[in-house]
Amino acid sequence: MKTQQENIFSSKTLTYFLQLAETMSYTQAAQILGITQPALTQQIKKLERTVGAPLFYSVGKKLHLSDAGYTMLDATHQIYETLNQAADEIQQSTSATQGTINIGILASIEDSVFTEFAVRYYQENSGIKLSIHMLTRKEIWERLENNTIDLAVMYLPDDSIKNWKPYETKKILTEDLLFLHNNERLQKRKRVRLKDTLSNKWVTYPPQYYLNDTIREAYKNSMVDSPSSVAHFAKPEQLFEFAKKTGTYTALPTSFVAAHNHGQLGIALFEPEIKFDLAFVFRRGKDQIPRIDSFLKNFDRYISQEDYVARLKESL
Repeated sequence: MKTQQENIFSSKTLTYFLQLAETMSYTQAAQILGITQPALTQQIKKLERTVGAPLFYSVGKKLHLSDAGYTMLDATHQIYETLNQAADEIQQSTSATQGTINIGILASIEDSVFTEFAVRYYQENSGIKLSIHMLTRKEIWERLENNTIDLAVMYLPDDSIKNWKPYETKKILTEDLLFLHNNERLQKRKRVRLKDTLSNKWVTYPPQYYLNDTIREAYKNSMVDSPSSVAHFAKPEQLFEFAKKTGTYTALPTSFVAAHNHGQLGIALFEPEIKFDLAFVFRRGKDQIPRIDSFLKNFDRYISQEDYVARLKESL
């Protein structure tokens, strides 16, 4: 006969519970998990019988966590945190020259420098397998939380993340966000006020992308209407080409503009300036794992020999 602990922790019970707690929808959670809604309902009911209390309740069509549900959610997160820490401790005793490093790069970042570094790193460390994924911000945080990527490359600060305690960061460079345009009246301006960028339509990153949120927050803080976008693209080169060929405005990081623009579009700093960092993000203690430590130190040497912007220009 199974013990109470085995009933709670058997199979994918906690995975099902976490997915339902995240979506608060049996239909959506079942679709994500790849199971039927009745199968999900059965697993949740089984878990509720085991713990002796309902974990969810409904008000109308809206699902909510009960007090017992919040307790189970906190306990489940602690369990996963303990397992992640155990995995990291085991990995810390492994070789610096063997194994896999999983890296998630924010999809809106120009990845050519990291691709070139990956080539060099493999040539010098053929026992290390680099697995690089281009991800949305939500996907990056989910995979960091689940410990399925070792390193993330992303923009900071990121106010959408409320709990930074389990994570550490390592800055690659600080960037300005630049305003790009085809407006002759603005050609001689080194800085442009936010309100003066609204005379034309924009092309921007998709909603919920970091730089799109950053732009909207800057305009909101200055009590200026946000730019009106006619198109959204995920990659900076797509934004650049669309703006160049349609005359729309856009905004891109300094490093990308330095590598691509070559006088094709007018550029100016925003007033007030919009700045952010490009950085590695990883779970606290990950840099103590030999292969991760080696990777980060090699990247530091790579950038110290020739800075990030110069390498970006060479790689394109």
